[in-house]
Amino acid sequence: MIETAPNDIRQLPREVPIFPLSGAVLLPRAHLPLHIFEPRYLAMIEDASAGDGVIGMIQPRQTERQEPDDTPEIYGAGCLGRIVETQRNEDGRKLITLLGLCRFDVVGELPPARGYRRVTADYARFAGDLDEPGEGAFDRERLLSGLNAYFAARGVGGDWDRSEEAADELLIAAMTMICPFAPSEKQALLECPNLNDRAQMLTTLVEMSVAGTFGTSAEHH
Repeated sequence: MIETAPNDIRQLPREVPIFPLSGAVLLPRAHLPLHIFEPRYLAMIEDASAGDGVIGMIQPRQTERQEPDDTPEIYGAGCLGRIVETQRNEDGRKLITLLGLCRFDVVGELPPARGYRRVTADYARFAGDLDEPGEGAFDRERLLSGLNAYFAARGVGGDWDRSEEAADELLIAAMTMICPFAPSEKQALLECPNLNDRAQMLTTLVEMSVAGTFGTSAEHH
């Protein structure tokens, strides 16, 4: 089992069980809570917990239909996550939390195991994910202003005092994961080569969304 943060991509598994979930992305050093209830994914978590403790989060290009033989096409990149918390409900469902380790490219798909899908992963493009995070060089105030307007337009309150205190990487990761962007936009954010590029894309997305919301609203008055 991977107990500590790896510092070399050679320490990461080449064969990875995957959880295809539309609109859900995981980023390095970020935490993602998940509710597991399908039998095939309960089996996946059981097998992973008994093995190296990791699974891959990846988005399908179409929504899964929750059928055992359902294999929609997946995006070409995902993120490896370590299971750091598991809680089993009385009905057999599980609540787990993943800690993001490193993004990966999908080299190919392997035969399924107990109903869940597996892929061969290549981490070379994202080897920098294992380095210690640094501070970004993006316009943080502009991003926070855009996020305030973005959530206000949707009637969602937010504790931005706490957000302003978060480290750059965790702030960007959290907003990438929780903002209800389209799956293709979330995938683009996931695959950004570095923190600054992701921050700039995130800023653009929230500003465009706010401009579109206000523009649509103005047309009705």
